Amino acid sequence: MISILFAVLTALSNGCASVLQRRAAMRVPDSAAMRLSLFGRLLRQKVWLAGIGLVIVAAVCQAVALATGPIAVVQPIFVIELPATLLIAGYVMRVRADRALWYGVAAVTVGLALEMASADPVGGSDTVRGAAWIPALVLTGLFETALIGCALRTRGDVRAALLGLAAACGYALTAALMKDAMARLDDGGAAALLSSWQLYATAAAGVGALFLLQNALQAGSLVAVQPMLTLGDALISIVYGVTLFGEVLRTGWWLLPELAALALIAAGCVRLARTPLATGTLAPPSAAR
Repeated sequence: MISILFAVLTALSNGCASVLQRRAAMRVPDSAAMRLSLFGRLLRQKVWLAGIGLVIVAAVCQAVALATGPIAVVQPIFVIELPATLLIAGYVMRVRADRALWYGVAAVTVGLALEMASADPVGGSDTVRGAAWIPALVLTGLFETALIGCALRTRGDVRAALLGLAAACGYALTAALMKDAMARLDDGGAAALLSSWQLYATAAAGVGALFLLQNALQAGSLVAVQPMLTLGDALISIVYGVTLFGEVLRTGWWLLPELAALALIAAGCVRLARTPLATGTLAPPSAAR
């Protein structure tokens, strides 16, 4: 229950952060895309700094969640970040949530509950054994390179979606590294944590994912980024949980409700994407009227 509570807090903090970061990214010209100068422009905006503060809060909550529960349980809960982001955006824009938005929120929430009850992730180790990180990091690097390469050949919401998926992969990798690092803290204390390469790899992966996310938010609309970010993070994290930590999901006939849950979550995301709030997400209140 502790891991679930802190996972929910992480999702809510990230949802607030996405809204604030998107408002800041909209003020950055296209010429700053995929450049380090993007951070320089964002650092001068208080709204972006507030978003980063919430990212830090989310990181602390995520560390607690991963230290107390399986990654295949914690990360999929972040699916609720999408409806949370839109609801928070509606509050910021002073736009009342319509019925379609609530239907989408309900579909994502029910789908997540059904998915967790059906998959019922159990077991697994707190640490990654042997050299299992080597193929995982190589394959992740190849996947990220392909996504970024395709994104650079496109523009608008397509680029935003591809970079959003790349950021999701980065955040899933960050979570896996963080879980492995936190296990060192339990086994050997602060000295073991500070001497582990996983801790510094977590920081590097997190910064890289943040950079990709800022470029995704700058390239297109929030609704193009957020579904890829939330669903991609959840699904890729499950892959890491199963392959690296040995976590076990239900199979057999349980695959039917699991697939149904994924379909319900996807339908909810599509529903959310079609709402007036989503298509006008984070426009200034005067323009929204």
